[in-house]
Amino acid sequence: MTPCVLLVALLQAAPRPGSSLVDEGVLVVRIDTAEVARESFRLSAGRLSRGGEGWVLATTIRYDRARPVIVLSPILEVNTDTMPTTLQYDIADPRQPARVLGELGRGRFTVRFLARATERAREFPTGPRAVVLDDSVFATYLFAAWLARPEPSTLTAIFPRALRRETVQVQDLGLESASRNPGADKLRHMTVTAGSDTVHVWLDGAGHLAKLEIPSRRLTAERLTGS
Repeated sequence: MTPCVLLVALLQAAPRPGSSLVDEGVLVVRIDTAEVARESFRLSAGRLSRGGEGWVLATTIRYDRARPVIVLSPILEVNTDTMPTTLQYDIADPRQPARVLGELGRGRFTVRFLARATERAREFPTGPRAVVLDDSVFATYLFAAWLARPEPSTLTAIFPRALRRETVQVQDLGLESASRNPGADKLRHMTVTAGSDTVHVWLDGAGHLAKLEIPSRRLTAERLTGS
């Protein structure tokens, strides 16, 4: 099967705009074996706030195993080309609560960071393909995984909370088990690599996020059974 056919097959399996398909679940986030957070996400397909069709990902992750408790809640819209169009990101941190807003323009994604006495803005060139990611929010890696192909390719990754931009490499490694259980279902394994740091993402047959690993941080985010 050619790389283009593989990509089309994966995108056809993902929720399509205007359909009734909605994915929602909970990721249990662990470092080594200790649970550090849970992330609840909901993916819907339909009309976007700026017009046109696409997907809306609303996710909330709560880090409450240490103090202070921090809650990160981005709502990200992407169009049918999986380009990010708008972002509303609330950061509930008692040390510095903030909101991050993002909007796609012509060849750029503008980010505004709003805190108590601070406002910063940056414009990031997107290139032909771009994704919005976050080092501490893991459902956002879904869209990067959708764009992976059997041969390595590059994307522009924008990290709005950190106000930074990176070039990442994505690759579809094919079907494999993400579990040591010999009878476990086969999932599609994708990688998202920035420099020497690689994020491993597994999707099920419908293009839904099942598991994520960041070996350099000893971190896993695995979908809660039944969610």
